Amino acid sequence: MAKTVKTLALFAFVAAVAACTKPPQEEYVAVEPVSTEPVYTSKY
Repeated sequence: MAKTVKTLALFAFVAAVAACTKPPQEEYVAVEPVSTEPVYTSKY
């Protein structure tokens, strides 16, 4: 009986710790658009 109670207490503790942890926050990375400068081609 005591083994069962200890096992249930362990599962309850693990569930409580898992519920209280914060999910990892996503990193936001700003990427500038890649563009090339206009090239003079001697046309209009």
